[in-house]
Amino acid sequence: MTETFEPRMTPAEAWASLREGNERFISGEMAHPSQDVARRHELAAAQSPFAVIFGCSDSRVAAEIIFDKGLGDVFVVRTAGHVLDTTVIGSIEYGVEILGASLVVVLAHDNCGAIAAAHEALTTGHHANGFVRAVVDRVLPSIVRTGNESKGGLALDRVELGREHVRNTVDQLYTYSAQLATAVDEGRCAIVGVEYALRDGEISMLDSRGPID
Repeated sequence: MTETFEPRMTPAEAWASLREGNERFISGEMAHPSQDVARRHELAAAQSPFAVIFGCSDSRVAAEIIFDKGLGDVFVVRTAGHVLDTTVIGSIEYGVEILGASLVVVLAHDNCGAIAAAHEALTTGHHANGFVRAVVDRVLPSIVRTGNESKGGLALDRVELGREHVRNTVDQLYTYSAQLATAVDEGRCAIVGVEYALRDGEISMLDSRGPID
């Protein structure tokens, strides 16, 4: 747990690589890199992914596919609604501090079930059953951030709620994790928040911390 790899890419280079992979995915001209026998053998002893992707568990949003990456390229952490807890933050810190990733991507998507459930809970009072409610409860703070006093209450547009949840997640990663904040402030890592469009496959930038240009 103590070995640290030097980042193979700068944050800007890592972000450019993911964007280029997504463009190939959108056009249907994927390269399918790092997926052969030689790559599998190369990675048997160690890994050094260049990015951490923290995304929703939705079956339609597979990070390696939509960014056209392969084995060992990205360190993936997923929860329903990309909700955070201490083990998730610890996993992300591991990817950055131990494995040397130079980019953290918060990967959301449109028509998210967790966002819809949170929206319903606030607008109708109907809450999800079982431990699914724990997921919804971790989305609800993002609704508070969309409050608009000039309109006399909370702005509960579902699309904007989903996007604010991305921004809130990026902010939480930077403010809750001293390790991630230090990595960003030192310029060796960046955090970006993106939204993935299910129909056309395109990612759109919503927020960022650190050097990605």
